[in-house]
Amino acid sequence: MIAKTFMGLEPVLAKELTELGANDVQIGRRMVSFTGDKEMMYRANFQLHTAIRILKPIKHFKARSADDVYEAVKQMEWSEYLGTDKTFAVDSVVFSEEFRHSKFVAYKVKDAIVDQLREKTGKRPNISVANPDIRLNIHIAEDNCTLSLDSSGESLHRRGYRQESVEAPLNEVLAAGMILMTGWKGDTDFIDPMCGSGTLLIEAALIARNMAPGLFRKEYAFEKWADFDRELFDDIYNDESQEREFNHHIYGYDIDIKAVNTARLNVRAAGLTNNITVNEQDFKDFTQPPAKSIIVTNPPYGERISTPDLLGTYKMIGERLKHQFLGGDAWVLSYREECFEQIGLKPSIKIPLFNGSLECEFRKYQIFDGKLRDFRSEGGVVKTDEEKRQMAEKHRFKKEREFKKRISEEEENEEQDIRSFKFLSLERLAEREARTKERGAWKKEQGARGKGQDGNREFKKGDREFKRGDRDSKRGDRDSKRGDRDFKRGDRDFKKAGRDFKKGIRDFKKEGHERFDRSGKNRRDFGKNNRRFEEDDED
Repeated sequence: MIAKTFMGLEPVLAKELTELGANDVQIGRRMVSFTGDKEMMYRANFQLHTAIRILKPIKHFKARSADDVYEAVKQMEWSEYLGTDKTFAVDSVVFSEEFRHSKFVAYKVKDAIVDQLREKTGKRPNISVANPDIRLNIHIAEDNCTLSLDSSGESLHRRGYRQESVEAPLNEVLAAGMILMTGWKGDTDFIDPMCGSGTLLIEAALIARNMAPGLFRKEYAFEKWADFDRELFDDIYNDESQEREFNHHIYGYDIDIKAVNTARLNVRAAGLTNNITVNEQDFKDFTQPPAKSIIVTNPPYGERISTPDLLGTYKMIGERLKHQFLGGDAWVLSYREECFEQIGLKPSIKIPLFNGSLECEFRKYQIFDGKLRDFRSEGGVVKTDEEKRQMAEKHRFKKEREFKKRISEEEENEEQDIRSFKFLSLERLAEREARTKERGAWKKEQGARGKGQDGNREFKKGDREFKRGDRDSKRGDRDSKRGDRDFKRGDRDFKKAGRDFKKGIRDFKKEGHERFDRSGKNRRDFGKNNRRFEEDDED
């Protein structure tokens, strides 16, 4: 099976699956594959905090055209999965030079299924995009195709407890992933001083009490399958043996009373009012909590939620943490580097995550009194071994990332593979290609010659010089773009000055008419002056 998730949450999801008892857990790109029986599939849907959906592959094949896809799908025995009295829908994810349009691939899969069942039974199943009985997923990477049954249906981030929302709410799967990344399992108080609709608060309570996030959902897609085992799923749903007591408390605060009321409504819908308290309070009034606590928060970025003084807000966050959260760990998810700089504290870990379409970072701040050197000399640990491993994951993420800074909001990092391309001038592109060829030829020559230690040093030195030259080339490209922006800005200023000058001429004419209207001689003089100014204007 395949569990899909957001970029950056794959290790967290893999750990969840391992703890759940899944076998052959393998991390992929925005997904984790695993093996298990029907019970494991039910539990994965019901109990995983960081999965978006669970897919069950039913056919792997190769295809180089839409006709190949059609023929491969039509050869399957669809009566095993779908009756003519059932409805179905097909989702598609395509990354291939051969297949340019994902919806066209979905149409070909649909046609193959309908044609086969019509030929065998004389009837055809219907399509239902909104609420199908069977949902299929076709994934194509180059010529490798995987056709899967979608066992989840509606995305698993839709828990079912959210009654109302505020502007730009945090995705539930992302919120749970953030909390699990901190290592918090309910061993201290939990605080979100900018809680919005309360997503982090509710997800924290579910984790602290080890409650399944699927408790609030109305249905899953596998409940409509022909082999659905209702008794087995009821046993999983009603099993409370793994839930635990939570002896600390979760606190949420927000400056917006509407957000506070929304969070309280959602907390009540989740049945967690005994564990969560939400109050109206500005972060600037935050004071040292009486018990050991952890802060996890998602402040505004200035993108979907605006704030009058964005940088001032982050400066205030740093000041509150430094003076009113001594001895605690604070985790902040944000988007802009300049915002993080305003916090003014050194993070012990930085983890890249996507919040919707924005490439963000999740940073940990360990708040201690005094200087870092003194803290370490007293036995304080700034970065644990696990955090060092996560930082290594960050570098892997940066190295292998092929995403744009933004993707469409509808895709939400969930379905489509995004590739980014860098557009360069033809001259700059030719220059880079020539440099690459020259560097490759030089390496080949030096590889043949440099067998001794001295030759190896010269080889590395030359390689560094080529890399330095490549960086200079990139820097020149950035300077060129900066110069182009400055030129456009200057052109806009020039046009504005021209508009201001013409406005001045119109005002002058109007004032002249009013002032000299009573004297014919003065009018003639004014006309003479007016012609002179018009000639100047043309110049």
